[in-house]
Amino acid sequence: MHIPPRVLTVAGSDSGGGAGIQADLKTMLALGTHGMSVLTAVTAQNSLGVQGAWELPAEAVRAQFRSVVDDIGTQAVKTGMLSSAELVETVAELLAGLRVPVVVDPVGVSKHGDALLAATALDAVRGALLPTATVATPNLDEVAQLTGVRVEEEADMRRAAAAILDFGPRWALIKGGHLTAGHASGDSAVDLLTDGTEEHWLRAPRHDNRHTHGTGCTLASALAAQLAKGDTVPQAAAAAKAYVTGALAAGFRLGAGIGPVDHGWRSRGAH
Repeated sequence: MHIPPRVLTVAGSDSGGGAGIQADLKTMLALGTHGMSVLTAVTAQNSLGVQGAWELPAEAVRAQFRSVVDDIGTQAVKTGMLSSAELVETVAELLAGLRVPVVVDPVGVSKHGDALLAATALDAVRGALLPTATVATPNLDEVAQLTGVRVEEEADMRRAAAAILDFGPRWALIKGGHLTAGHASGDSAVDLLTDGTEEHWLRAPRHDNRHTHGTGCTLASALAAQLAKGDTVPQAAAAAKAYVTGALAAGFRLGAGIGPVDHGWRSRGAH
């Protein structure tokens, strides 16, 4: 009997299915792993934005986590939306007891600009959550929110990574997709993976497609899935970048706003 690698996501729900827990589980399935979930919040969300968000109690998050980990176990964990300091600290405490790779996506705002992390939780992310991370995967807005470093061009990404690594993750994956076409990287989406010693620049063609909802969740989940399968961090990051690039290229219109990336692009033969 083949038992696929197990991956646990600790994140919020996206009722529109493009990001959050829904994107995580789709990604994990697409990459040959068994996804499991700890729900931290419920959002009313569609292609136009987030219309409402309701945080779950810390005891509900703790109970879900223990229920899964104590019986089924996991070979990697990915964290996403943790909206309050209490939830951040609760999850950080739970993760500190694990001996598996942890991917921390320090979600701050949605694709539509909606705040998903209270300002009062930033210190907990810096001091409690990031030190548990095997890899932290902030985008440029999240780097600025956490460190004050503003990335205007590729050369700034090294400084951004150093500032994130100062908080304790073993690796930082700085996502440069928000760099605009006015910069040298304008024709490609470039990310920097580094542990402060090794550097890996991950480049992929930039696709002219506005339907990009869920890219951050998808990349972090793909990274966690690859780590659960036994990849090294650089191998996992390269494979995750390839997967999310294909999903971005195949992103589709849904509703009246920003549609999602296509998590099933490989099974549909999309390119």
